[in-house]
Amino acid sequence: MTKEDNEQVQADSQKVKGRPFYHGIKRVFDFVASAIALVLLSPLFLFLAIKIHGEDGGPVFYSQIRIGKNEKPFRIYKFRSMVVNADQLKKKLLTQNEVEGAMFKMHDDPRVTKIGKFIRAHSLDELPQLWNVLKGDMSLIGPRPPLPDEVAEYDDWDKQRLLVKPGCSGLWQATSRNEADFKGMVLLDIEYINKSSLLFDLKLILMTIKVIIHPNGIYEKINKQ
Repeated sequence: MTKEDNEQVQADSQKVKGRPFYHGIKRVFDFVASAIALVLLSPLFLFLAIKIHGEDGGPVFYSQIRIGKNEKPFRIYKFRSMVVNADQLKKKLLTQNEVEGAMFKMHDDPRVTKIGKFIRAHSLDELPQLWNVLKGDMSLIGPRPPLPDEVAEYDDWDKQRLLVKPGCSGLWQATSRNEADFKGMVLLDIEYINKSSLLFDLKLILMTIKVIIHPNGIYEKINKQ
């Protein structure tokens, strides 16, 4: 990184730490909204659980360690959209990674189950992350939570995306520009951090709902597990 980049990283870090009111209100909104959503969506949770378990008899949920704000690890929860031994099979697929940088992305991933393709297309596999939001590990809006081995490849510039809580959705996740490579994703995350406000978060929530109802293929092209 250049001297200018280092100065920008330090400036962005101070900017994030200097907004206690915004982050406090955002936490209250996250807690209330996730609690209400978990109750209202419970019938959908039951329906998806039956479909997922019924396809191959495997577990309904999938959990994995991710890295959150200030590089703190936490366990993320999702509806299982891949075969049971997906993590082991990933090692054999690394040579087919379609994006450069600290992220794995593969079109037509063979590990995805039949029901998994459907729930990924509509981002329904992400719904259990509402529990992570309720607990405070995540926010409704924020950068995608990375894997530990991804963060191990980050430089200081990339680590700016870890200055805030990761989100169920965000600028990168909710726009067509998330077909960008890893560096493009980092730039979008930094753009979100710099522009973040309650109104911007609400806008991204509405954009996410639109994508869930009318998927445009974005989520089918991203390895989200």
